[in-house]
Amino acid sequence: MAERAWTAIVAEDEALLRAALLEQLQVAWPRLQVLAECEDGASALETLAEKQPDIAFLDIRMPGLNGLEVAAALAEASPRTQVVFVTAYDQYAIDAFEHGAIDYLLKPVDAERLAATVQRLQARGDNGDGAALAALVARLGSALPPRAGAAPPLTWLTASAGRETRLILADDVLYFRAADKYTTVVTAEGEALLRTPIRDLLAALDSNVFKQVHRSTIVNLKAIAGVTRDDSGRGTLRLKSRPETLVVSQPFMALFRNM
Repeated sequence: MAERAWTAIVAEDEALLRAALLEQLQVAWPRLQVLAECEDGASALETLAEKQPDIAFLDIRMPGLNGLEVAAALAEASPRTQVVFVTAYDQYAIDAFEHGAIDYLLKPVDAERLAATVQRLQARGDNGDGAALAALVARLGSALPPRAGAAPPLTWLTASAGRETRLILADDVLYFRAADKYTTVVTAEGEALLRTPIRDLLAALDSNVFKQVHRSTIVNLKAIAGVTRDDSGRGTLRLKSRPETLVVSQPFMALFRNM
């Protein structure tokens, strides 16, 4: 009988670590087809929804959506995908993993540990434990300690409005919208332009407050008045202090399940 064809994505924001993991997977599992490499949680979630791979190797700490948030959305976005979390040594996280049935890899990834993980995945087949994954995500929640050496989140932003340069308090931002190589920052008072691509903003913002809800949109959760879902699964956000609404692409609607 021919060996089953397996597919995967790899989501890791650090390019060197991502390349190293891909090389190790090629050795440990030559027949595994890696469908995509992702640099942040938002692109990982969209890719999972599109490609529906068998396995997702998810870095826990990524800009914007972290690996736990991506995993929490899989029940809707890609329910058949098994998750392998990749994490730097963090006793807080490891204690939780040791009590669950979800695979994890410590950075730097050990070849023997990876080989054992591959064997478990192959033996498990399509029988992933969704309940165990949900329990682990709930246990870790949003209480992961900050990454060691991480800079504090942005407090102020410098943006341009015509010839005027404005200092904008991050808490006053309602949402950010991608505009070519720049980003439009929107407050209750109006709009201004940042000379920073939206992806770079993700790493600098407070991830507990600002969430990416579309490839081109980051929203301040405190600015949301309500959310509705249409028949296609996409959502629409209504804001507290602006008349326009914001589109939430289908994979990101899981973020608002409990709102």
